[in-house]
Amino acid sequence: IVSIIGHSGCGKSTLLNMVAGLDMQTSGHIFLKGKEVTGPGPDRAVVFQNHSLLPWLTVYQNIEMAVKKVMPDLSAKELRERVEKFIKLVNLGPAQDKYPGEISGGMKQRVGIARALSIKPDVLLMDEPFGALDSLTRANLQDHLMRLQQNVKNTVIIITHDVDEAVLLSDRVIMMTNGPAATIGEILEVKLERPRDRVALQEDYEYIRCREAILEFLYKKFAKEDE
Repeated sequence: IVSIIGHSGCGKSTLLNMVAGLDMQTSGHIFLKGKEVTGPGPDRAVVFQNHSLLPWLTVYQNIEMAVKKVMPDLSAKELRERVEKFIKLVNLGPAQDKYPGEISGGMKQRVGIARALSIKPDVLLMDEPFGALDSLTRANLQDHLMRLQQNVKNTVIIITHDVDEAVLLSDRVIMMTNGPAATIGEILEVKLERPRDRVALQEDYEYIRCREAILEFLYKKFAKEDE
């Protein structure tokens, strides 16, 4: 899991959109597994802060639609098993026949994550996916994400403004300098073993070291007066 953190306007979301193939860079190249990224593809899936679920489809149908599009050759049995597998992974079995308007914000994000992972992407891209949620729901989804990543074993790139979230989730944290001509300022290696316990980490030296390094970067080296 890689987090990208920086002040507003430093290009975090722009960078994510370029990796997703939704925006094109003006110079340079982006490669995934040796192949240049020139547009969207099933090897990358995006989860936005706004879950983007289709309101007229149930939880099951939202995930099913994505799998059908990317894996059209699956039999009806294989399709059903795949959808049910990812519904189970995010603990949404009892809600699979409900519509987005009938479930909570946290549950909607879990559907979005399940839908994204169901197409078997090499890279899961997440643009502040938990930013609009209350702290308890956010913590629950952070734990879900860590468990899912350990299960699926893909790469996750997540945009965040939250220093604690970046350290908790990540193996590396990319810290961006300020815009408009922002660059990668520093890359921090987070050497914390998994699985991670957020309570125990509060007294872990490595956790404290990483947290202080990010705060130092954001609020001393690249402080912004308007934030």
